[in-house]
Amino acid sequence: MVCEALTLTIPLFSNFTSKDAKRVATKNYNLSRSAPRIRCSSSSAESHVTADKLENDYALTGTAYDFERATISLTGKSISSAKKVTLVRHGLSSWNEEGRVQGSSNLSVLTETGVMQAERCRKALANMYFDQCFSSPISRAKTTAEVLWQGREEPLVFLDSLKEAHLFFLEGMKNVDAKVIYPKEYATWREDPANFYVNGVYPVRKLWATAREAWMEILFTAGENFLVVTHKSMLRALICTALGLAPERFRSIDVNNGGISTFSFNRRGEAMLQSLNMTAHMYSDHVYLS
Repeated sequence: MVCEALTLTIPLFSNFTSKDAKRVATKNYNLSRSAPRIRCSSSSAESHVTADKLENDYALTGTAYDFERATISLTGKSISSAKKVTLVRHGLSSWNEEGRVQGSSNLSVLTETGVMQAERCRKALANMYFDQCFSSPISRAKTTAEVLWQGREEPLVFLDSLKEAHLFFLEGMKNVDAKVIYPKEYATWREDPANFYVNGVYPVRKLWATAREAWMEILFTAGENFLVVTHKSMLRALICTALGLAPERFRSIDVNNGGISTFSFNRRGEAMLQSLNMTAHMYSDHVYLS
């Protein structure tokens, strides 16, 4: 691997017409030179360049994560420590297989394939330490969590705030039938989910509020590493709320059965998405180390 130090462009402060502009430019310049910028490539194993060690990994992201208000705080106040949260979608369920709308129904259960997917997740995460595992109590997520948590000491914690969105009369219907019987409602659910409503209830908007409740329960729990097992729509809500995205962005996130995503939180409760929908373990014996 070859690494080179990148040159810094020093601003010509004399070009600034106001003292405030000069002060801001000077501050930004001092920040930019506080850590060397390094670019690496794998073009040669023999050549190598020495450089001062970066103080911490945050410098690799331009140190933005270490600044106040770089992102939003989910908690509104400090949490006990920095935390890492690993999110997992449940394995393939019977209604996934049949093409039915699941929602919050407890009638859709993990299939044999789904159990195998959960087992693959367990093996992929076997080298990672978790203080606690939180799960939706709905059957397909609960069974996935039980497989994932085999051999761990702490008891599973089931949170109602991790339940899937309630989709009323659509639940249990095959998608092809729902499209014909309830064309207007189904089209809204598929194409404009934030505005899908039944009897004055907006399930996706409600899901955003529930996701924030789940984050509060998780982030204010003692410990630093957590595993969370839940459903696709809830995962969309958890990811979007952590990133400050509105319900209108509901379908901008996708997570496969058994897909793994990770977040880091600093002590201010600000989130950094580190990975999204990792599925290498579904197709190989890949093991995640951290």
